[in-house]
Amino acid sequence: MTCPLCTDPGGRILWQDDFCRVVLADEADYPAFCRVILNAHAKEMSDLDTTSRRRLMDVVLAVESVLRALLKPDKINLASLGNVVPHVHWHVIPRFADDAHFPDAIWAAPRRAGQRHGMEGWEEKLAAALRQRLSVPPERG
Repeated sequence: MTCPLCTDPGGRILWQDDFCRVVLADEADYPAFCRVILNAHAKEMSDLDTTSRRRLMDVVLAVESVLRALLKPDKINLASLGNVVPHVHWHVIPRFADDAHFPDAIWAAPRRAGQRHGMEGWEEKLAAALRQRLSVPPERG
């Protein structure tokens, strides 16, 4: 069986390097829902060496920080499931108290007609902020 995250970007690419990519997921009610996808195929985080795990989490946390700064969500949800697509990837989802599912997971039944949150030109601002943030090597402690 062919892995869809090995053959398809998995969304609109906002940033990428040889190791991983950050994409916008196609989620109409959650326009700033991002995925951080490992470029090489691996099924579990424990399949990665320590350096690769740290590097991937540095990108996940950079995406979280950029989303928080740009959109000011009430909460950020991080999830790595892989039940449907067993390829290492992280969901980074800005959440707002008035979204359709809050406080439940976005995969639960909706509680209300939710509000979409964003700003004029936010996709380009998000991509630019990610390029700036991820072009600087993370500090190692």
